[in-house]
Amino acid sequence: MSSSPLTLTLANALLRPGFGSRRDPDRVFDRIAAEAGEAPGDEQFVDGFRSLLGWWAKAERLTPVGWQSAQAHVRRHLANRARIRRLIAEHPEIEREPVEKPVFVVGLPRTATTVTHAVLSLSDDHRSPLLWELLAPDLELPPRQRRKAITTGRRMVQGTDLFAPRFRDIHAMVAEGPEECTFALPHALMPFSQARIPEYRDWHCARDFVPDYRYLKQVYQVLQYGRPRRRWVLKSPMHLENLDALRTVFPDATIVWCHRDPVTAVASFCSLIEHGMAVSSRPLDLPGIGATWLGLLSRAMTRGMAARAAIPPEQLVDAPYSWLGSDPAAGAPKLYSAVGARWTDAEAARLPEAVARPKGSRPHRYDLARYGLTRAEVESAFAGYNALRAEVDRA
Repeated sequence: MSSSPLTLTLANALLRPGFGSRRDPDRVFDRIAAEAGEAPGDEQFVDGFRSLLGWWAKAERLTPVGWQSAQAHVRRHLANRARIRRLIAEHPEIEREPVEKPVFVVGLPRTATTVTHAVLSLSDDHRSPLLWELLAPDLELPPRQRRKAITTGRRMVQGTDLFAPRFRDIHAMVAEGPEECTFALPHALMPFSQARIPEYRDWHCARDFVPDYRYLKQVYQVLQYGRPRRRWVLKSPMHLENLDALRTVFPDATIVWCHRDPVTAVASFCSLIEHGMAVSSRPLDLPGIGATWLGLLSRAMTRGMAARAAIPPEQLVDAPYSWLGSDPAAGAPKLYSAVGARWTDAEAARLPEAVARPKGSRPHRYDLARYGLTRAEVESAFAGYNALRAEVDRA
């Protein structure tokens, strides 16, 4: 890819004096935890992030901006956790808020999960979390605080666009638009999109994710408390590896599983990772990106396929790429019918904007070979899934 944007080069230069703090990540973590307001009895949650920051600090090719991003990631999760726990302590009835029959959009990344989520979010009967809400979930805010929170979300998006100009061509984010649960889940795969952290991968793969999904439910209960109750429409490709934990906490959830050729999906996602990771790591290891994400995504699919067998047919919707990736006007009504929602003229009128590419964005081009991968490797890794996808396409 091209050289670093000037803004990113300048930011790394400005942050370099503090880059040495990564040699003592425990000290950095203690300061972050003190600022966040660690809650008594939450040691296990906090210790997980202490370990993550320590492993992140040792990541090869980490840049000063990358180290700053690692600290911001940990700080946000600790602060949000402390706020959620405080709000529930002050208002115990929050945990009695019903999250009934939510819809979870899952599937490999780059399989139209984002557009599927956007289309399902069109209905006034549905409720999707907005990016600014996920960055700092809270009760209904007074107008001034709400504007401040939205502004913080906009600045995050602007920073991404500034440091990684091509990122929005691949996955555009809007502070006031629906976003995925990844921003609220404590230990999704997000850190791997910023740095190579092998110790965290081992820890992540051995983790019981049920507590993380219990916390995710609390986040949505907080966002629902005192507001009109609507059906939650949620999304993240990262749910695929934890469908068993998800269904333990949300047993009546409808799972919308998006499907696409994994050769295309993996190549497209590696390109997304390349442009995002370039902000935090230099120089990039493109074959390393390919190998890391082929492993992570194929593992997620294996786990997802195993969990799929236990999902009641009436709670599972298979959405082929053609539904929204090729012909949204024809596919959107099918999608709504499949999840038991009404497709009306109001949703149809909003559809073009929901599926449109951002103004000024450029076409996204990608090549599997750029990441040291071959079609045969990817097809082999997803052989079982491809058999399922063929059945879905025939149906």
